Amino acid sequence: MSPVVTGLGVIAPSGIGVGDFWPAVRDGHVALGPVSRFEPNPYPVVVTGEVSEFEPEGWIDPRITVQTDRFTHFALAAAGMALRDAELDPRTVPPFEFGVVTASYSGGVEFGQREIERLWKDGPEHVGPYQSIAWFYAACTGQISIGNGLRGPSGVLVADEAGGLDAIAAAAGELRRGAKAMLVGGAEAPFCPYSMCCQLGLGLLSTGEDPTTAYLPFSYRANGFTPAEGGAMLVVEDEEAARARGVDVRAVVAGHCATYTGTQRFDRSAEGLLRAAEGALAEAGVDAADVDVVFLDALADRRADAAEAEAVRRLFGDRADRVPATAPKAGYGRCYSGAAVLDVATAVLAIEHGTVPPTPGVRDCRFDLDLDLVTGAARAADIRTALVLSRGQHGGNSALVLRRPEPIQGGN
Repeated sequence: MSPVVTGLGVIAPSGIGVGDFWPAVRDGHVALGPVSRFEPNPYPVVVTGEVSEFEPEGWIDPRITVQTDRFTHFALAAAGMALRDAELDPRTVPPFEFGVVTASYSGGVEFGQREIERLWKDGPEHVGPYQSIAWFYAACTGQISIGNGLRGPSGVLVADEAGGLDAIAAAAGELRRGAKAMLVGGAEAPFCPYSMCCQLGLGLLSTGEDPTTAYLPFSYRANGFTPAEGGAMLVVEDEEAARARGVDVRAVVAGHCATYTGTQRFDRSAEGLLRAAEGALAEAGVDAADVDVVFLDALADRRADAAEAEAVRRLFGDRADRVPATAPKAGYGRCYSGAAVLDVATAVLAIEHGTVPPTPGVRDCRFDLDLDLVTGAARAADIRTALVLSRGQHGGNSALVLRRPEPIQGGN
């Protein structure tokens, strides 16, 4: 039996919860806007993807809120949504058989900057006791585990976007080794001056001032990606256990592969991304001909986009310009480790609804890329197999294959 997705929890600029997120993504809504979480001057990035309507009240115990950073607030809220969606009470699963894996690129930078400012201005006696844990990348995994009484296999991946897919693969591996259920995902809240300085070092962030055109992957007007906050958590279960409790299986986690190309240059990522896709398909037991949609990494850098398109062309051959490809994150931004998990959540919803959401804002897809990029409006499609692609800093590449669940023999 394969690992299966039974619950989704989403916190994104496009919407809080699947009920708000999916219609916005399906309709190509652009949720980017001016920076508000810090004073943008003198930073060149003025458009970001912020979860403007999220407040921890109602989602998180106030005693935990003051101990943790915004990225952990996102993860805790999304985990609660995913458990409710899966109709899974953690108390019904043996605690050593229910674990957590999360991914993070930024950690608790907002909390960390605030406390370091206090240290600098007022001295060490003014630094709060939770500084030692709130900034830490493992805070989400720890708080989700403690809050839900989970004592099963747990971990954290400190990585860029590819880490979100790798975390799902790690959770799937624990299920194959005997766990019954896993909470898995990624969340980021990377908006404070310190974090922005670190992100600017990538040389890939968009400096566009118009939210409708700031993030245009695979376009002739591509000018880098727009950073975002948010993320998603999934409940991934052993299929036999999920079927036994009568819950709906939303998608099958069929295959994954990660590669490392040893270069920081995304324009040289085609080979590694191709090998990741081929490995994921091989583990899933399907061919490239079986793929019905591709969710793209979409850096919106001309050379990086060309490298990703090359990987897609080499994977599909003559069929490359007939396989629907999309980058919904162009509408809400790229939230690092949370971005790939949001792509996975979107892929699950696309499979369920038979709909490929568009790449918002793009009207001039580059002809030289030979991609069937879905733009403008969503496209109806019979989706049995979805491929999600992702890249990270320093040469990491990852691919994940999701499949539509087969109906139970003799079931409805």
